[in-house]
Amino acid sequence: MESPARTWKPNSKRNGFSLIELLIVVAIILVIAAIAVPNFLRARIAANESSAVGSLRTITSTNTQYYMTYGTGYATNVATLGGATPCVPSAVTACLLDPVLTTGTKSGYTIVTTPNQVINGVWTGFEATATPLGVGLTGQRAFCADQTNVIRFNTTGADITTAAGACAAIPSAQIVQ
Repeated sequence: MESPARTWKPNSKRNGFSLIELLIVVAIILVIAAIAVPNFLRARIAANESSAVGSLRTITSTNTQYYMTYGTGYATNVATLGGATPCVPSAVTACLLDPVLTTGTKSGYTIVTTPNQVINGVWTGFEATATPLGVGLTGQRAFCADQTNVIRFNTTGADITTAAGACAAIPSAQIVQ
């Protein structure tokens, strides 16, 4: 003899999850989130810092290209290295950088470049900096580079001045490899 098939009864006592079971599931999800979120934030900061270093590398090489092409020395700011689309290359808008980088803000960092040494009307030195918009949120370190193309950093995230020699004054132990 076969056992009768179980059927769903609308008035049965067991119709879903109890409050205790739901609370346990929510608690497990919160524990997993508490472990995952800090790791995600650290990964995002690391990605932003990597982007800032890449942006400074691009700016230093582009600034060197600008120096060799236009004969006026290094560019007076990041916007001079770029230009609006469609771009016509000139000493005012060199069309060497993409429009995102020429805005001066990228991946949670503010990027600035300033010429700082002039000889016979030609800018012979520059400082470029990348400073996090929010220390501990978008980045932990601030970065700088100069005409030597060496990228250095400080661990506080504080803005590094664009005065002549400011980047070179950072200890050699804080050079990005």
